[in-house]
Amino acid sequence: MNIDVTDFRLREGDEVDLGLWATNVKPLCKSKKAYRKVLEDQVEQLSDQQRLLYASNRHALLLVFQAMDTAGKDGAIRHVMSGVNPQGCQVFSFAHPSPRELKHDFLWRTTRDLPERGRIGIFNRSYYEEVLIVRVHSSILQAESLPDTAPDESVWHGRFRSIVDLERHLHANGTRIVKVFLHLSKEEQRKRLLARIDEPDKNWKFSEADIAERKFWDEYMQAYGHALGATSTTDSPWFIVPADDKENARLIVSQIVLDALEDLKLSYPEVTAARRQELKAIRKQLAK
Repeated sequence: MNIDVTDFRLREGDEVDLGLWATNVKPLCKSKKAYRKVLEDQVEQLSDQQRLLYASNRHALLLVFQAMDTAGKDGAIRHVMSGVNPQGCQVFSFAHPSPRELKHDFLWRTTRDLPERGRIGIFNRSYYEEVLIVRVHSSILQAESLPDTAPDESVWHGRFRSIVDLERHLHANGTRIVKVFLHLSKEEQRKRLLARIDEPDKNWKFSEADIAERKFWDEYMQAYGHALGATSTTDSPWFIVPADDKENARLIVSQIVLDALEDLKLSYPEVTAARRQELKAIRKQLAK
């Protein structure tokens, strides 16, 4: 199966009205069995690419996941990255900033957790929260004690510039960035929230905070549209992935990550002639 992820890639400079972007597309597989086989094949390829990334030790890959509640970030990360060596992959989630973090600039707490060369870093939510939830709930901005905290457009444009500058810097220094927005419909979110109430094994997932945030749906869609449009670049693009169908979304995300790694054209380090001679000598000793 060939999944063309360019259908979901946001081009640099495009304005974004999320109401015009699909939250669901035609199923990529005809059955559960077919889905599992495709995902299994993708996961195996990702595992191979991750080993190459680690061995070559020249690049890092940062995956940024953003979405509304219940969109399936955790599930996508768990299924797509299931075959990757845990030593070569780290997942970080960013909740409300601590008092210590609030004393620093808004990028400080996430830059501490950027992946090393040879590794994959996953941000389950990220520095983009600072132009999303902070924009929707301006009271959070006041807690950051900035010199000028008036929540006007200049604040967000300044943060967009800071984010783009950071991502350009990282790209120039070997870190490839792939950003995924799991685009969920409000109706599908309603169904998933109900499932968390009605199905006992999902009760632990339910949070009344999700209901409170749901009231700000339109504000979030507007904030996301501004953020995605302002920060999707050729080198560090956003992908708007339809998320109403979890299986479809996982296959698309998996292909996006796989394409990003394959574009690096990774290979195992070449062994020099001198090193080859050393290995031959060592082999002779071991063969005795």
